[in-house]
Amino acid sequence: MLCADSFLNYLRYERNYSEETVKAYEEDLRQFEKFGEEAIGVLTPLKIDAELIREWIVSLMDEGYASTSINRKLSSLRSFFKFLLRRGGVVSDPLRKVTGPKKSKALPVFLKEGEMNRLLDDVDFGEGFEGCRDHLIVEMFYATGMRLSELIGLDDSDIDLSAEVVKVTGKRNKQRLIPFGEELKTSITDYLSWRNEVVPIRREEAFFVRNTGERLYRGMVECIVKRNLSKVTTVKKRSPHVLRHTFATAMLNHDAELGAIKELLGHESLATTEIYTHTTFEELKKVYNQAHPRA
Repeated sequence: MLCADSFLNYLRYERNYSEETVKAYEEDLRQFEKFGEEAIGVLTPLKIDAELIREWIVSLMDEGYASTSINRKLSSLRSFFKFLLRRGGVVSDPLRKVTGPKKSKALPVFLKEGEMNRLLDDVDFGEGFEGCRDHLIVEMFYATGMRLSELIGLDDSDIDLSAEVVKVTGKRNKQRLIPFGEELKTSITDYLSWRNEVVPIRREEAFFVRNTGERLYRGMVECIVKRNLSKVTTVKKRSPHVLRHTFATAMLNHDAELGAIKELLGHESLATTEIYTHTTFEELKKVYNQAHPRA
């Protein structure tokens, strides 16, 4: 038996852990003890080795535990063995050779192509200058995949309508060129026409401005995007970054090379861009499970 009572009392009275936290430690140790007894019979700390702990990790993964939960349970076991080492209950720590499962990266949230088409083609963004501007903000994110900070920082000189290219300044002031098509060009032209009429005098060369002529700020753009995405989707995240993910996923779904998407997004490493391949694969799995008769 593990006989963890002295360890739990140590947490309770010397470390002043809450009773709820102590109970969580106790449950983790009891769970491991039950697994160990089923695997090798009567369990004592001296019988526990790295192989047994790894087998426990595999069994937890098979039962569907998330990596965060498994690592928390391992943390409980590590604390227990550190306690035993200090008290002379064991001479070595088997967990030195054990690594917990890596935390799985959350897949990016994105809108489906149909939702974006409905948003840009059918949703009413409002009348006049502000409605035109807000529509262009959403369209610009979707058409270029630029970051929020990059959109806010755009100046008129960054947009070349004749060449259909926008220059953005990304992280660490690295600049890149992003091409765009006729549709976005038309929207930009319409916006400039409204802006020049409503805001003839601007305090700076900012491309996107308020009625006062001042550059937009983060919170304002976030509100504009969230308000309008809410009209077509129920996803919890409705941010400019979701539109960046939507751009990348749409490009990949239409056969763009991963290296090209990397350059358009301004990623330092291809590994960062590869998260979108996992996203599209998850979509493929859903389609397969829904469509295949033997799925």
